[in-house]
Amino acid sequence: MLQVPRLIERKRDGEELTPEEWRALIHAYVAGEVPDYQMAALAMAVVFQGLGDAELVALTDAMLQSGDRLDLGDWPAPRVDKHSIGGVGDKTSLLLAPMLACCGVAVPMISGRGLGHTGGTLDKLEAIPGFRTGLSLAEARAQLERLGVVMLGQTPELVPADKKLYALRDVTGTVESIPLISASIMSKKLAESLTGLVLDIKTGSGAFIREPAQSLLLARTMIRLGEASGCRTVALLTAMDRPLGIACGNALEVAEALEGLRGSGPSDLMEVTYALGVEMLLVAGLARERGEARRPLEATVRSGAALGRFAQLIGAQGGDPRVVDDPGRLPVAPVVETVAAARAGRVARVEPRRIGQAIVELGGGRNRASDPVDPAVGFRVLVKPGQLVAQGEPLAEIHARRPGQIAAARAALEAAISLDGEGPTLPLISHRVTRDGVEPLV
Repeated sequence: MLQVPRLIERKRDGEELTPEEWRALIHAYVAGEVPDYQMAALAMAVVFQGLGDAELVALTDAMLQSGDRLDLGDWPAPRVDKHSIGGVGDKTSLLLAPMLACCGVAVPMISGRGLGHTGGTLDKLEAIPGFRTGLSLAEARAQLERLGVVMLGQTPELVPADKKLYALRDVTGTVESIPLISASIMSKKLAESLTGLVLDIKTGSGAFIREPAQSLLLARTMIRLGEASGCRTVALLTAMDRPLGIACGNALEVAEALEGLRGSGPSDLMEVTYALGVEMLLVAGLARERGEARRPLEATVRSGAALGRFAQLIGAQGGDPRVVDDPGRLPVAPVVETVAAARAGRVARVEPRRIGQAIVELGGGRNRASDPVDPAVGFRVLVKPGQLVAQGEPLAEIHARRPGQIAAARAALEAAISLDGEGPTLPLISHRVTRDGVEPLV
């Protein structure tokens, strides 16, 4: 019989569990034989003690084997996905999926919900009225055959271990762990039968892993897992010491993604989107160098093809495709208020972690796994670090459900946006990491 308390104690004390123990533990957890409180204790032990290389491989494989796979082994086109480890304002997946599908890449994108202070692609998609992310594997494959793209979450069939553990980590303070992040992401991605994967590794004050050196370690860890399974894996390190784009909050971010697909998205959002898209085409083998890869991506936006494919994707998954032409059909917060600069100055910092936490308090994220998410609430953050602002100039907009939420949201924004001079800012895209090493891009 599995002695879970002994496993927790051993991991707490820095010992390694065997691959057989990890397999048995994950199997029992999915079967409901291990309660959440024991798994949360074990996850916290991993946060403090880490995992050895063999343990990480065993945990990832056990999670992968907990369900079925999206079997695409006979697929004629390259199969490539992109995954971000989580950020505030990061809606690049909504742009990349239709763009890459228009370029001849099959994009089976399995995403997650909001985790901690960061947003999740599934929550953003479900801000679109009627959009269904809980597809069966048969439905996912059929849609991929029709459209070349599908965006779904974990299902009872697909990596159910991660579905349970992901939700548990979100509400137990066990998100920020390189092995747990790596096993979570890579178990989902390897279940997609991918030929290539591009990782967006966030770094900075608003990332789960804040220090660039640790972010590089996370990138190398996931690349090692991907390459060992025959999936070409590349990572970019991108800044999360300020929000990406302007919109922060589910429906607001969908509207901004639609702007990006029309070619009018914020410059930082588009730069990261194109950089990730370039890497996706390179690992797909459909381009040989970056300049060659960027041109067809830009063409999908310029021609309207990517926007049209996104409308098809929405309709295929039960959503209202009319939001593409009329974003006003997205959920709208009834209370909107502007926060203005109390004095003139230069923006030193825009802290994404504070902003993400404030969105959760507005109802746009979860404090408990069972919490509903209000898709309409959030912020539009109108300034970036280094920007000069005049007294009275708008810094941000609050989008709230009730007037009583405004005071706390305003206080959070005033704490997040500092006008104390010129603060440090990370390069938007700093490194490219592959199985061959690390390439600085600055």
